[in-house]
Amino acid sequence: MFEQAVAHDSRTTLVDWLLRAAIAVTFAAFGAEKFTDSGHQWVKIYQQIGFGQWFRYFTGVVEILGGALALIPWTVTAGLALLVCTMGSAALIWALVLGQAANGIIPGAFGVGLVLFWLNRRS
Repeated sequence: MFEQAVAHDSRTTLVDWLLRAAIAVTFAAFGAEKFTDSGHQWVKIYQQIGFGQWFRYFTGVVEILGGALALIPWTVTAGLALLVCTMGSAALIWALVLGQAANGIIPGAFGVGLVLFWLNRRS
């Protein structure tokens, strides 16, 4: 009986690490994309937002930082909170500033997924 409990805990720990690694890699890629000029769509989108290109770089840093914090066990909550705020803001900007609410579904779904992951970790 004790062996089953240990096996379950190690599987849970492995799944947690794998999910946090996937979050870190995903948001590192999203953030890094904001720094490349080959992603011309980001330049255009941030011009439409109207805050200037510094906001594109700021968003890239926040996404990379949030992903890195989500990978470290004792900073997971801070990293997930940062990423949830970023995805929520992105969904709101798509809907309210750019007037393209349908494009806000993807960042909104990412935000909801991150919240669900965080809630699952707490239990």
